Amino acid sequence: MTKNPQSQFLGPQQRAAAWERFGKDHFDVVVVGGGVVGAGIALDAATRGLSVALVEARDLASGTSSRSSKMFHGGLRYLEQLEFGLVREALRERELALSTLAPHLVKPLCFLYPLTHRAWERPYVAAGLVLYDTMGGSKSVPGQRHLSRHGALRLAPGLRPDSLIGGVSYYDTVVDDARHTMTVARTAAHYGAVIRTSTQVVGFLREADRVVGVKVRDSDDGRTGEVRGHVVINATGVWTDEVQALSHNRGRFHVRASKGVHIVVPRDRIVSDSAIILRTTTSVLFVIPWGAHWIIGTTDTDWNLDLAHPAATKADIDYLLDRVNRVLVTPLTPADIDGVYAGLRPLLAGESDSTSKLSREHAVARVAPGLVGIAGGKYTTYRVMAYDAVDEAAHDIPARVAPSITEKVPLLGADGYFALINQTVQLAEAYGVHPYRIEHLLDRYGSLIDEVMAIADGKPELLQPITDAPSYLQVEAVYAAAAEGALHLEDILARRTRISIEYSHRGANCAEQVAGLVAPILDWDDDDIDREVKTYQARVEAEIRSQTQPDDASADALRVAAPEPRPEILEPVPLDS
Repeated sequence: MTKNPQSQFLGPQQRAAAWERFGKDHFDVVVVGGGVVGAGIALDAATRGLSVALVEARDLASGTSSRSSKMFHGGLRYLEQLEFGLVREALRERELALSTLAPHLVKPLCFLYPLTHRAWERPYVAAGLVLYDTMGGSKSVPGQRHLSRHGALRLAPGLRPDSLIGGVSYYDTVVDDARHTMTVARTAAHYGAVIRTSTQVVGFLREADRVVGVKVRDSDDGRTGEVRGHVVINATGVWTDEVQALSHNRGRFHVRASKGVHIVVPRDRIVSDSAIILRTTTSVLFVIPWGAHWIIGTTDTDWNLDLAHPAATKADIDYLLDRVNRVLVTPLTPADIDGVYAGLRPLLAGESDSTSKLSREHAVARVAPGLVGIAGGKYTTYRVMAYDAVDEAAHDIPARVAPSITEKVPLLGADGYFALINQTVQLAEAYGVHPYRIEHLLDRYGSLIDEVMAIADGKPELLQPITDAPSYLQVEAVYAAAAEGALHLEDILARRTRISIEYSHRGANCAEQVAGLVAPILDWDDDDIDREVKTYQARVEAEIRSQTQPDDASADALRVAAPEPRPEILEPVPLDS
């Protein structure tokens, strides 16, 4: 572990230093991809004592890892697909996250499973939940509880009485996926990994038949450079095949993208004290409490268009409204929707023609000497995927590689979190904010709260809410730029905070204020501020317009027409780069 107390900062100074190190250092491991798997690999390798570089073309968690159903769960529905090993593995990871690794970010959540068939369904569901609990589901959370119709409706009064005959309650978890991924990356940096976003891989370095590094290009200013290492790990999710093609080696597996769409509605639109899980003809639908909102999703459809900006269509939104309205006393309308987001699941292709049945198991392969690929899996099992990838990469590292220890390494902010929760009132008095603000900050930063609040020393105005997004304090936007690697407005409004899905203006109304707050940190002048604001507002307009379109092609055409905040990013990367 480095002794620099700000070693985990991912700010402008660290970004400049990372570029310098890329040019002169030789790393044990070079990780391509800043999603949760890439960040997990960087943490796993760094805590084994290896030197690590991680590059990401856009932002941390800018792809799949910020667009999930926001659950760190065992995958109850995978029991029906007989994927017992995956469920057991995921439940073990859920237990580790809740108890040790990230209790400030991963929270227990009660779910209601409404029963709709007499005789067979209750014992069928009970048997599945017994397995779920037995495999590890009830260690840090309560086990299943059976409810009559009256009991189920008491838990979720917003459900139509004729939509169920009873229910079963059980526990899973909820997580802010983008914050979790960013925290994994910062923890890796704390243990010595060199992390740099807006750094796109445009080619591979080779010596004879061996891959010895990557060619990189700054996605903001177009500079090019090289990063050399004993082994490169391709952890790019839905971009796996595209990055693989740059190496001119035949891949050992292929990844298929499945689009999942979620809608976000105000909490008062559905009266329930519990999350709800609903069966559909092909999968399940989740209704998940998210602060002052509900997240409802997801769809599961093939996607063959732009990988960076998957677009939700009117048909996707109508599907979700139709399914959830079948069980609600007060139906939702399009006017109730504050936010919409679409993400792509990286599924291993070949097992089935149906995306909802493709395996969520992961695969690791040594594609060529010096090049390892990993794909598939699910968010919850990122840590297992990471150590499998580093174990495979160890064959290309000359020195002995120690075994993985990440099950014993809490993420930044975890240490001391439970004690701080008990000191909420005292912290509120010390910082001069309401206790509910302290709870909000602790659930986002954990024991790093002092670090966040230190930025407001002598600047009490930073402890005021963002005007058009009052769930967040102004200091949080500044900290995102100073310490959390945010380089653009989109990074802050869509991932460091979730303003882009939690407010009906999608962040457009507060873009100018937030840009002014972070300009001194990111060295923006008036022209930079104007460009950032206009680019973000164009993104919002394009997304809203795309969500009125009837099909993927027309929605995608509108979404990709919006300007990129990273002007030098290449899409696609030419194969002769």
